[in-house]
Amino acid sequence: MILIDAEAKVDLLNNEAIARTIIKMLRHRPDQAVTFGVHGDWGAGKSSILEMIQGSLEGDKKVVCLKFNGWRFQGFEDAKIALIEGIVLGLLDARPWTSKIKKKGVALLKRIDYLKVARRGGQALWNMTTGLPSPAQLDAMTNALQRVADDPGQVVNKENVEKVVKSAGGFLKPAENKRVPQEIEEFRKAFADLLKDAGVEQLVVLVDDLDRCLPETAIQTLEAIRLFVSSERTVFVVGADEAMIEYAVRRHFPDVPETTLPRDYARNYLEKLIQVPFRLPALGEAETRIYVALLLLGAEIGENAPAFSNLIDIGRERLRKPWAATALDADTLRQAVGDETTPRMQELLTISDQIGPMLARKLIGNPRQIKRFLNALLLRMNIAEARGFEVLLPVLAKLMVAERFLPTLFEQIAASASIAADGRCAELAEFERLRKAGLDDTETDTNAEPARKGPARLRPQDQTAQADVTSLATTWSGSAEILAWGALFPETLGSVDLRPYLFVAKDQRDFFAGSSVLARLGELIVALRGGRLAVQRPWVTERILALGAIDATAVFDELRIVILGASDHLKKPEGVDGLVALVGAHSHLEPRLLDLLEELPAAGLGAWAASGWNECLTDAESKQRFAALLTNWKSTGSTVLQGAAAIHVGAR
Repeated sequence: MILIDAEAKVDLLNNEAIARTIIKMLRHRPDQAVTFGVHGDWGAGKSSILEMIQGSLEGDKKVVCLKFNGWRFQGFEDAKIALIEGIVLGLLDARPWTSKIKKKGVALLKRIDYLKVARRGGQALWNMTTGLPSPAQLDAMTNALQRVADDPGQVVNKENVEKVVKSAGGFLKPAENKRVPQEIEEFRKAFADLLKDAGVEQLVVLVDDLDRCLPETAIQTLEAIRLFVSSERTVFVVGADEAMIEYAVRRHFPDVPETTLPRDYARNYLEKLIQVPFRLPALGEAETRIYVALLLLGAEIGENAPAFSNLIDIGRERLRKPWAATALDADTLRQAVGDETTPRMQELLTISDQIGPMLARKLIGNPRQIKRFLNALLLRMNIAEARGFEVLLPVLAKLMVAERFLPTLFEQIAASASIAADGRCAELAEFERLRKAGLDDTETDTNAEPARKGPARLRPQDQTAQADVTSLATTWSGSAEILAWGALFPETLGSVDLRPYLFVAKDQRDFFAGSSVLARLGELIVALRGGRLAVQRPWVTERILALGAIDATAVFDELRIVILGASDHLKKPEGVDGLVALVGAHSHLEPRLLDLLEELPAAGLGAWAASGWNECLTDAESKQRFAALLTNWKSTGSTVLQGAAAIHVGAR
């Protein structure tokens, strides 16, 4: 079962309430011109709401509802003209072609062609002396209409448009030499007359995916909307992330007055165009649990099954009061499904309770991102079942939560489990022991009983290894995020053979290849990702010195991935101290280190980046490159990095 990422045909989020509200407001005064904005991040459900609006208005004969996808018209020479033309042709297609309507439609299309010629070259293409377009220009206009007819994404009926194309040569006659503003004003009046004569009480235009367009396309579309904003009986509903549209406005108008901030100008521009904004709320924890449960159970039961309709009704009822919403439970499932309830359904319901809260926090309640995570989970489970692996869905879900939101933790678990003879992670078992004990005292004795069964008396190297296990587990116990992850069901994974789960995660990284660095040097890499004290332990130093050039380079690359992937570079990432020790012992890595430093985002770096590298940079050329990098950071780095770089440059 796979969850399709498309406009929702079944409303699982109770967004139908927003669609009904917008319809009620726009139909209250059908004679008024108004623009609604449906705002939200990508994947928040904007397109689904527009689909619901379109579906609800289809049966209303007084309304013509057209949908325009800005992204689909991205390749057009002029998106503004494409929208204007699409609206007129869509309106003509929606009403019977009486002679009166055809006449007015032809007049409107003629004015659009005037705008096309003016747009394509002004005086270069338009003879301002005679006011006549050349034969080549007439051909261009006719061909433009033909291209509209041939476009499979066009909203109108091709046969109707071809009627216009065939008569184009007859109505494209010499026009009066008018200024563009005058032509636009007359276009407005002609458009209003067409609406009246066509018996259209209200024209509703839905504009979707505007935030996916390039800035120029987005602005052209907004300008076209502005042309209709004062036209009576015309309503626009624009679905877009307002932050992306503001960015497009700032890009299009870079030279705003110095007294006006670019962001303020962009926001004012958007607010003037969109009178009624709707911001889609992010899903909370309870809402996410209900949404995840409905997605998973819908895929299992079938979206058209009566039992699933019962579940949707219950879910919607609980979403009416999201602040007091309670998730779906076993009693709810039995109430909706009855005797057809299966252990698999119970398991899916448990998973929604398990991962819902963390998905809500980490994905900011974004429905598309939630659906993508669930698809990855279901795909891996299907692969595991097809290959005959013994994999439990709740265990896989918990590990994937760590992989997605706590990548360092996941890689440490994977590194340990992939080299263990039994596939178990000793550090995870110790972490779970500490968590169960209440974390009252995280100080541990290096002679404490090991997590794995072994000899009563530990050899020195075994004592060191056990100390490393306890140290890492203690570090995990100090993280609120990892503790929250540890509380997810099932609470104990330390006794589970994780190799099947890591194998199905090979789409991200192969933990078991014979030449894999993690398979042979996982223990060392985990140590090098620790702090300075962990890196300075004798056995770590010995292992670093014993590395060959190839293995040293491979270990460097692993640490590089960790450092580049850190979520916050203002504080020193894991692996930096290990990198210093590694490069200090293997000088051939100095150029790679400088490549890494130059690759880091200077504007987001903390003061740590400017110091500490003298311990490992010994080559004259390397020192010169680092000095040049410090000089560059004085002007391009973050505020704290600029200060630190200035100090170190001055000390040289």
